Amino acid sequence: MPLGTESTWLRRFSTAAPPRLRLLCLPHAGGSASFFHGWGHAFGDDVEVLAVRYPGRQERIAEEPWTSLEELADALTGELEPYLDAPLAIFGHSMGATVGYEIAHRMQERYATAPQLLMVSCRKAPRLLTPDTAAFGTDAELVEAVKQLGGTDSALLDDEDLRELVLPAIRGDFTAVAGYAARPGVPLPCPVVGYVGDRDPGVPAEAVAAWAEIAPHGFDLKVLAGDHFYLLDRRDELVEDIRARLAPQR
Repeated sequence: MPLGTESTWLRRFSTAAPPRLRLLCLPHAGGSASFFHGWGHAFGDDVEVLAVRYPGRQERIAEEPWTSLEELADALTGELEPYLDAPLAIFGHSMGATVGYEIAHRMQERYATAPQLLMVSCRKAPRLLTPDTAAFGTDAELVEAVKQLGGTDSALLDDEDLRELVLPAIRGDFTAVAGYAARPGVPLPCPVVGYVGDRDPGVPAEAVAAWAEIAPHGFDLKVLAGDHFYLLDRRDELVEDIRARLAPQR
């Protein structure tokens, strides 16, 4: 990717030298690229992190949130083309895991290349997904649903002014998640790793383990202590596990 080139969709944590590998990080519903700020240079000098900036928040706050995961995946796959001069791994948390799944297939279809690894965090396998009716409830019901999940976004909702800013993006994302419910999964063209917290209130470990059914190139499950946002408290343990998986094969 030429130096100085900036994508609206991607926050790039560039490396000093051309990277050996790139890691695409996809946030959860209501999340933003800043969720992965601490990951920017956490995987070594030869791994470039690309954190996704969804419409309707932070730098893109003036844009309407998108309400289709498939359309998000389409747009992001197009944005990735200049970055495919190096292998790409994908990490998606919650909603981001589904977007990553869709991107993996689109990379194969459009560019005849597959991710080196797809990492899905706190997301049921596609055939187990069910609509989240909070997307279609009142603002109070949506706020309560987000607070039950926890994470940094729930704290923002306690501030009335901030709530007004962030709620449209959260509702847009929840609508997109609800519209993607339950479909047979298509086998992936790459290995898959599933991550989940052992106290996630809505995603049991066995639902993440079901990704193995569509991972003919290999599947591994990693259960960490914590809830739906285990990756905040267990950040160092998670980063170390990902770093080991992205290390050069000997």
